[in-house]
Amino acid sequence: MELSGRARSMLRAVEAGRAEVTGGTEPELYVDGLPCCDQMATHDLVHAGLLRPTQPTSFGLRVCAELTDDGRAALAAS
Repeated sequence: MELSGRARSMLRAVEAGRAEVTGGTEPELYVDGLPCCDQMATHDLVHAGLLRPTQPTSFGLRVCAELTDDGRAALAAS
């Protein structure tokens, strides 16, 4: 997956521990407590397996986000 500049920034925020993600099939990303404006990029990153919640969550519940091994590799390669 080729990452856009915005997607790289989103992954860097997750890596820095500044992001939360909601549960559900189409999760939302929050950075520094604010909702991310690009919901499609969030969905793409989650569905590609690049980021995930740090713990089980349910629809609408926000928990910390973390990079997966694939997410760290994608960020390092970009």
